[in-house]
Amino acid sequence: MNEFSHLDDSGRAAMVDVSEKSATRRSATARSIVVLPEPVLKQLTGGELQMPKGPVFQTAIIAGIMAAKKTGELIPLCHPLGLDNCRITIDVNEQNELIIDCTATITDKTGIEMEALVGASVAALTVYDMCKALSHDIVIKETRLLEKTGGKNDFKRT
Repeated sequence: MNEFSHLDDSGRAAMVDVSEKSATRRSATARSIVVLPEPVLKQLTGGELQMPKGPVFQTAIIAGIMAAKKTGELIPLCHPLGLDNCRITIDVNEQNELIIDCTATITDKTGIEMEALVGASVAALTVYDMCKALSHDIVIKETRLLEKTGGKNDFKRT
C-alpha cells in the first residue's frame, strides 16, 4: 500500500471501484479495549455488568452487530455490505480491562475490516454509555485491526 485508495487522479475523495474484482470470502477481526475503574468493576457479577438499562455486555454486543451492519451508512466512502456473519465477544483480562473482539465475514468484492472496526468501537461506546452513571473515568484505550483475510493482501497483527 503506497497510495490512498479513496482518492481519484485529481486528489478528490472517491469510492473505490470494485466492479472488476471477483467476490471472495473475506474476514476481519478488530479489537477495542475498555479500561473500567474500580466502582464499575465492583458491579461485575457472573462475568456480566447489570445496570438499570439492562445487561451491559449483551446490549453492547447487539449494538456492535447493528453498527457493523450499518458501516456503509456511517463511513462515507465505505461500500454498503450485507454481512454473512458478525460475532462480538467481551472478556475481562488480567488487568481488569474489557477486551471486545468483533469478527465480521462476507463473500464479496471488497474488504470487511471497517465493519469489524465499527462493530468493536460501537460495542465499546455502548459499555461507556451504560456504565457512565457509575464513573466517567472509563477509558476506551484502543481500537485496532487484528487480522484480515481474503482480499488482495492478508494481514495479521503479531
